[in-house]
Amino acid sequence: METNKLIGTPIDRVDGLLKVTGKATYATDYKVDHMAYACIFKSTIAAGTITRIDSAAAEKIPGVLAVITHLNAPKLNPGGGLRGGALLQGPEVKFFGQHIGVIVAETFEQASHAARLVKVEYQASDARIDFDKLKAGAVPAKEPDLKRGDPEPAFSNGEFTLDEVYETPVEHHHPMEPHATVAVWEGEHLTLYNASQIVNGAQHAAANTLNIKAENVRIVSPFIGGGFGSKGGQWANLVLAAVAARVVNRPVQLALNRQQMFNSVGLRQRNLQRMRLAANKDGKLLALAHETTTHCAISDEFVEPCGDCSKIMYEAPNSLITYRVVPMNMIIPTYTRGPGKATGSFALESAIDELAFKLNMDPIEFRLKNEPAKDPSNDKPWSSRKLVECLKEGAKAFGWEKRNAQPGRQQQGDYLIGYGVGCGTYPAHQQASSAIIKLTSEGNKIFATVELAAADLGTGTHTILAQTAADGLGLPIDQVRIKIGDSDLPPAAGSVGSVGATSYANAVNDACIKITDELITRTGKQFSVRPTAARLMESEQINAFQTRADAKAPAGAAGYSSHSFSANFAEVWVSRSTGMATVKRFLSVTAAGKILNLKTARSQIIGGNTWGIGMALTEESVVDPRWGNFITRSFADYHVPANLDIGHMETIFIREEDVIPNKMGIKGIGEIAIVGVAAAVANAIFNATGKRIRQLPITPDKLL
Repeated sequence: METNKLIGTPIDRVDGLLKVTGKATYATDYKVDHMAYACIFKSTIAAGTITRIDSAAAEKIPGVLAVITHLNAPKLNPGGGLRGGALLQGPEVKFFGQHIGVIVAETFEQASHAARLVKVEYQASDARIDFDKLKAGAVPAKEPDLKRGDPEPAFSNGEFTLDEVYETPVEHHHPMEPHATVAVWEGEHLTLYNASQIVNGAQHAAANTLNIKAENVRIVSPFIGGGFGSKGGQWANLVLAAVAARVVNRPVQLALNRQQMFNSVGLRQRNLQRMRLAANKDGKLLALAHETTTHCAISDEFVEPCGDCSKIMYEAPNSLITYRVVPMNMIIPTYTRGPGKATGSFALESAIDELAFKLNMDPIEFRLKNEPAKDPSNDKPWSSRKLVECLKEGAKAFGWEKRNAQPGRQQQGDYLIGYGVGCGTYPAHQQASSAIIKLTSEGNKIFATVELAAADLGTGTHTILAQTAADGLGLPIDQVRIKIGDSDLPPAAGSVGSVGATSYANAVNDACIKITDELITRTGKQFSVRPTAARLMESEQINAFQTRADAKAPAGAAGYSSHSFSANFAEVWVSRSTGMATVKRFLSVTAAGKILNLKTARSQIIGGNTWGIGMALTEESVVDPRWGNFITRSFADYHVPANLDIGHMETIFIREEDVIPNKMGIKGIGEIAIVGVAAAVANAIFNATGKRIRQLPITPDKLL
């Protein structure tokens, strides 16, 4: 049978029918006998100490089984690998909304009602919650400053310079499926049905925090209803479900509601990014400085790497990347789609656009003039770099030649129309992953079962692995079965950082090659044309055969700089009457190596582009500086784009063959889809109106 027929084709999702019929099992879909239900209650101060908890009224509610607080919670290991603390290990409160107790009851309604009846008294202390007042006292982050050359003389003496601050607000992940866990103890063995972007990571974090052996913990997570980084590192709710189940000696379901998501599972922090650029009159960059000031938790540091794009996107002989951080009484930030690159690219790509305007140069031409021949941050050669192709092909497809370089010149009725461009990049890596393939003869057909502890965020992992195995084994795709999302399966990388598809598909492909080799050896024959594993099973009348492959990146991969690249183009219409900006057209051109499935890949890009447009125009989590709580607590006030907010979306993939980072030449597209998008929109708004808005989101009040 001819191989390589399915990889790259836009086939439908193999798990699509399960999802549209409601048969796909998410965390709360597992029905266990004698299930009890837990509800978390939270602190109402940002800093201080709990002095008294009165749970008497809650305990009297019919159906309540337990009230768990720091007064009676078992001792856990706070350094076990969970994020954010809040494990009920003491009376100290470090942020508003910290978990301070769990109610367990016969029904969810009983538990949530009882949680509202618990009375808590505090000794409040001064809280660090107003970033605007605290930012002047920011201290160096753990990430060291990165300096090349001496940029200061260029900033002082350059013919064309720019020095501006760009601001991005706190954002939240808000996956369709909120965080939830079903915990089941069977003796010393614990099963956690839980949405986990890193299945084995969740297993070890839970085990370490609970002070039990990792082999006694099983994570089951075959389907995830979105995560965007929030389900990468696991949070306290995972272990608190297990604690609750142990206390009441019954299976327990603990599901966060939308309001609880705001201060339970991390966020993208607010970033102030000072960009300084210097160029000569020919448009060659002389110096670049990207200096980020942000915030972290009061006792733990996480800083988005906002300067990552600035390190590698353009050739600048002198550069400076720095991070300064303010510890605050807020939940610790965490990885959020395109971490650092999404926010950092807004600053970099806006600054590039601004300097191009000062130079009276087309912003695409300015970028092309500063294309680096090798990675400026480490002098490594590129495994491949197709940014120039992305820009040129995108400009042609978008109709960039129709853009008027002078802002405010293109109008239609009440609307000002502008074009903008913004570029993006994201690193490409393969992480160690293992896969088992089991071949069985059933009737007159050969079936394959593929097993690995991979995760599917809803992006199509089941489908691309079925395509990979079908091609690698010589089978129709409907004779391939995929088993993922279970820590009992061979260990695999997480679906994070755009490493999932790369790592999983290469592991499965290696297993296909290995099982075919082993079947050939078993026959003792020589073949002029390499047979498929399926053909060998048939010809040799083998009923069952299996193998395992342990895959990792090629030995020479570390010697190269490997990245995906993109160019994003936006056409924005701004109402002169209302100040409302609308993206009428958006085009993303991406070079990301081998595309495994054109249909799911297109969906990935459109999803990331949509979030980037939301980042530019609507999304913002607002903190009340008096109390430290989020004023935005639901989708009624945290605005994400809906269908009618999004205009015509187009996606182009540049053909790219790059087998240096991994044998299959896959680079990943989940993260890069959001990188550079907000800048493209902001640059288009400037082209439409002549107003340069450097603070996201760009709401009508900032344009009127």
